[in-house]
Amino acid sequence: MNMQKYLARARELAREAGALQRAKLWQPIRIENKGAIDLVTEVDKASEALLVGGLQQTFPEHDFLAEENDYGSRGASHKWIIDPLDGTTNFAHGFPWFAVSMALEIDGEIRLGVIYHPMMDELFSAIKGEGAELNGRPLQVSPRSPLQKSLLATGFPYDCASDQENNFANFTSFQMKCRGIRRAGAAALDLAYVAAGRIDGFWECKLKPWDVAAGVLLVNEAGGRVTAHDGAPYSVYNHRIVASNGLIHAEMLAILAEGANR
Repeated sequence: MNMQKYLARARELAREAGALQRAKLWQPIRIENKGAIDLVTEVDKASEALLVGGLQQTFPEHDFLAEENDYGSRGASHKWIIDPLDGTTNFAHGFPWFAVSMALEIDGEIRLGVIYHPMMDELFSAIKGEGAELNGRPLQVSPRSPLQKSLLATGFPYDCASDQENNFANFTSFQMKCRGIRRAGAAALDLAYVAAGRIDGFWECKLKPWDVAAGVLLVNEAGGRVTAHDGAPYSVYNHRIVASNGLIHAEMLAILAEGANR
């Protein structure tokens, strides 16, 4: 199994998609609504076509799970999980905080992850068991603790105005007990930043596999910890995630447990 071959192709395509996104940012584009406030742009679609098309050409036997289209399933052992433009709302508004996220699942296990931040030309990548890196430099989660001295990141689901699982109460609880919270609008980058030690912890709910698959591997390979909200082992198909440097994880889980018991 040549993981370096998979990684090289993923990196190449991520950079191509990122170049497309840089060229289209702040330009007139078509924007559609998938829901009341959930958007999709022509750049999301073009980026996905570039990524999936490129991978299909190189690895025609693989399966694909991506945000904008249903590619079916042939039961292949290898499946690419792709968010072509994580942070669509940011992109549509001209806010330059978005990313390309790609992960390769082999026999049900995430084995490779790539996240590319086009506006800063930062390419995060990881292979399971081989560590994580940023533009060729090794990544390590932060050594910061306790929670009171930590910087966190989170987000809110698109249906936060109509569903009680909206993360508002948890946000308030965490804000009272940490140094600060950033809500930048791209979960893939939040996880990449935990892996890079720039953010100490991240939690969110109602995320999709393509939002988190690459980032979860990055955090784990950088020495961090990822679980479900109740502390159980995490799967990218579980929509409640907690990721941290490991040192503040128990404190984060305790706050989420308090919220679940309210």
